[in-house]
Amino acid sequence: MGGPERSPVSMPELGTAYDPASVEGPTYQRWMDLGVFEADPTSGRPPFAIVIPPPNVTGSLHLGHAFQHTLMDALSRRRRMQGFDVLWLPGMDHAGIATQNVVERELAKEGKSRRDLGREAFVTRVWQWKEEYGGKILGQMRRLGEGLAWSRERFTMDEGLSRAVRTVFKRLHDDGLVYRAERITNWCPRCLTALSDIEVEHRDTAGELVSICYGALTVATTRPETMLGDTAVAVHPDDDRYTHLVGTLLTVPLTGRQIPVVADEHVDPAFGSGAVKVTPAHDPNDFEIGLRHGLPSITVLDERGVVTVPGPFQDLDRLEARPAIVAALREQQLIVEEQRPYVHAVGHCSRCGTVVEPRLSLQWFVRVAPLARRAADAVRTGDTVFVPAAMADRYLGWVEGMHDWCISRQLWWGHRIPVWYGPDGEVVVPDADEETPSGEGWVQDEDVLDTWFSSALWPASTLGWPEQTPDLERFYPTDVLVTGYDIIFFWVARMMMFCTYVQPQVPFRQVAVTGLVRDGRGRKMSKSAGNVVDPLDWMDAYGADALRWTLARGANPGVDLPVSEEWVQGSRNFVNKLWNATRFASLNGARVPEGELPGDLSMPDRWILSRLSRLRDEVDVLYDGFEFAKACDSLFHFAWDELFDWYIELTKVPLREGGAAAERTRLVLGRCLDTLLRLLHPVVPFVTDVLWRALTGGTTVVTASWPTVVGAHDATAEAELRRLQELVVEVRRFRAQQGLRPGRRVPATIVGDLALWAPQLGALADLTVTAADQLPAGLAVVTTAATRVGLDLSGAVDVDGEILRLRKQLAAAERERDQTAHRLADEGFLTKAPQHVIAATRDRAAAAGDAVARLRQQLQDLEES
Repeated sequence: MGGPERSPVSMPELGTAYDPASVEGPTYQRWMDLGVFEADPTSGRPPFAIVIPPPNVTGSLHLGHAFQHTLMDALSRRRRMQGFDVLWLPGMDHAGIATQNVVERELAKEGKSRRDLGREAFVTRVWQWKEEYGGKILGQMRRLGEGLAWSRERFTMDEGLSRAVRTVFKRLHDDGLVYRAERITNWCPRCLTALSDIEVEHRDTAGELVSICYGALTVATTRPETMLGDTAVAVHPDDDRYTHLVGTLLTVPLTGRQIPVVADEHVDPAFGSGAVKVTPAHDPNDFEIGLRHGLPSITVLDERGVVTVPGPFQDLDRLEARPAIVAALREQQLIVEEQRPYVHAVGHCSRCGTVVEPRLSLQWFVRVAPLARRAADAVRTGDTVFVPAAMADRYLGWVEGMHDWCISRQLWWGHRIPVWYGPDGEVVVPDADEETPSGEGWVQDEDVLDTWFSSALWPASTLGWPEQTPDLERFYPTDVLVTGYDIIFFWVARMMMFCTYVQPQVPFRQVAVTGLVRDGRGRKMSKSAGNVVDPLDWMDAYGADALRWTLARGANPGVDLPVSEEWVQGSRNFVNKLWNATRFASLNGARVPEGELPGDLSMPDRWILSRLSRLRDEVDVLYDGFEFAKACDSLFHFAWDELFDWYIELTKVPLREGGAAAERTRLVLGRCLDTLLRLLHPVVPFVTDVLWRALTGGTTVVTASWPTVVGAHDATAEAELRRLQELVVEVRRFRAQQGLRPGRRVPATIVGDLALWAPQLGALADLTVTAADQLPAGLAVVTTAATRVGLDLSGAVDVDGEILRLRKQLAAAERERDQTAHRLADEGFLTKAPQHVIAATRDRAAAAGDAVARLRQQLQDLEES
């Protein structure tokens, strides 16, 4: 591994403490000035493209964004260091209903509505809002340190992507995969539009289950207001209680209308009375029953949820009509039973919180079956691979069970459906480049397309499709999509369907599925729970690197991530430790060797290089498997437990002594920190860039090479250092037991094959160590393997008091040993106790035995001293 590229600019100075606020902004601007994030299709390097889920133009950075974007940025940065031409393309989604609601609220402050402005003026107003306020999240993404190719930013309603939408709609229409029909959809009576499933939040709501007498049958419902539109009562065909009623007529209470009893296998005979009211215009299951039995559909609520049926309930809102109808039924003694409260899941509009109404309306749909088959086959054949693999089963289950997709929305902001209707009933869907019909009587469809329709094309349209651009040729299919399991169905499946329809290849080779971010107690974050966290607050307090490290260190594939402020504080401590260690190395002359290291390295030098080599190999495997948490854990334990706590302490001896040994140590320390900073950079980019530049004089670690060959694994050095560590730990434990405060040096003598490391032992354990062939009499002895260390405690310890304390500890350890041995000798315990209890008892017995042996030796040493 060669030395770093040298920079013509001065190396940054490292202050006594790391201050993220003074580093992050200038560092990001420096990256932008260097153009390190821009892709170059002519570079000749292998391409790597990653798909960003486009955030809503109305959005701001939340922890879910920060989590997934940290992982995407880490993947991109590593590939760039590995020599790939990386394209991580930024962009935003127009977010139809969300954006329209925002602008409508602004208009309401002026006492106006969108209809006061008219469609054209309203859409102009939304574009003005987008230019002024939209894209706030993009600036916040820079704050997080995301290495996006900003020159290629896209928007789902820019000209290129709009052309892609018109093109795919035309193809789908010509292939018979788009059609218009009356169907039941999710309807928001406030937003006045159909909604996609993802725009509906199902909440457990306390309502009422009312059982109503329909003459010979009793039916139960939570929505009695819809009975005004009942056109049948259904029972299961095998329900012997009601077979004699099938084909007979019943009277709908309060209306006097007569409706038939039909037999349908959809009915659950075990639920309630086993009979259900059928309202085809206001329930999706009832609609299907109505189709099977040729039932009429009677719409009883208008688009605002107001009753339209003439009579005493006309013009009442649905939620006002409900109790009024129940009261009328009660008055006529038609209520059989009222169950209150009855908790059940009720759909709410995710944008305004209004209870969603299933409503029969004329909408546009995509016929998904042939598209879904292609999307499923791509996963079965391995063209697209899910990580973790179990998520593929979830994906296939959803794709194979998809219903036709309602793609029309009754909004003004969005891609207007490219269909024109003529005065004589003509329906025209022009090509994207074809002139649209005009003249008297020609009108364009009023609706717009579901936001997911355009985002389903995102991997291809952002690269230039339907044109065969150089970007599309080079970067499609993209390499990986990082996304949460919550939108596999809503977005991933749609991209797979549309992109495999318009292109011969899949949109991405891998789908790395994450969990969701939760609070420190594992609860879902929500405003109502009061546990929503603004990641900008944590970045202000602890720095972007600390937040990123926290999120990446908890990122296990497909598993939810609980996170708390205390963990971000801990991550800040790690960043500070990294800063202090690199500063120590720089102040002591550490530098990165430009060629091979010297051959006559010390055992600690060989040990740390061997551990570093194993770390590099391990991190590569874990990154390739999207095991971010395990990779970060390995990096953390190497950095903190081995490099900082052991090796840097060991370097103080040769650095203090000077000479050739000190020079070798400086080179090894420089090599270790150079490699570690490169390995850490994808996750903590800001601090590593500043430290790496200060250490190496390089331009930026962003474009430094990813570590490849660090050195050979040295099992001998690792084993010997492990023995030294064990000895140091035992001496430290003994010192603590004797009440010796840290920093108080004690004379000591070492005997055995680790005597060579007497200076290192002295530095690590606060001893003044002399090597000898045998221990003098009167010393307290610490023993490990083939090494003994005698400590001169004269004047440092109350020997009589220490003997008394050790005897009490020994008695307690012997009791524990005897009690656990007795339990383990009991056949009844071994037969009946759970295995984990037996295992824990064996562990306690072993620990007690070790403690007895150690305490007896310590007592013997003290009593002989």
